[in-house]
Amino acid sequence: MTTFRIINISGKSGLFKLLTSTKSGIIAESLKDKKRVMAPFTGISALDEIAIYTYDEEVPLWEVFKKIAEKQDYGPAIDHKSNKKELEAFFKDILPDYDEDRVYPSHIKKIVQWYNILQDTGVLKEFLAQKEEEQKTTEQEKQEEN
Repeated sequence: MTTFRIINISGKSGLFKLLTSTKSGIIAESLKDKKRVMAPFTGISALDEIAIYTYDEEVPLWEVFKKIAEKQDYGPAIDHKSNKKELEAFFKDILPDYDEDRVYPSHIKKIVQWYNILQDTGVLKEFLAQKEEEQKTTEQEKQEEN
């Protein structure tokens, strides 16, 4: 399995696959149109470093994507342009204990949009499989330490 990082670049729409880093920033490829862009190190968010607040813990974004994928049978989610009430109801069904004071409608909209990009570009299953494999490896390493 090829390891890759999916990132969001502030000021640019869509998601990108991180290709390499340079002295002054990164080179990434758009998941949608495969165009390459250069971006400074600032304003880059790796999807695997993002977590969603619940009342008990922070849930990694990829786990939220997995819950959406399972609910939608790996098909598209609700349109991110749906109204606030529809988006919140959809998200509440996916992550019932999300912290409504810290997870804003704009966050939900972005999560749904990103999920749909991953699903639409055919990257979703590979991304989730990679994250699950990384989690298994981490858990095995922790068990071996104990």
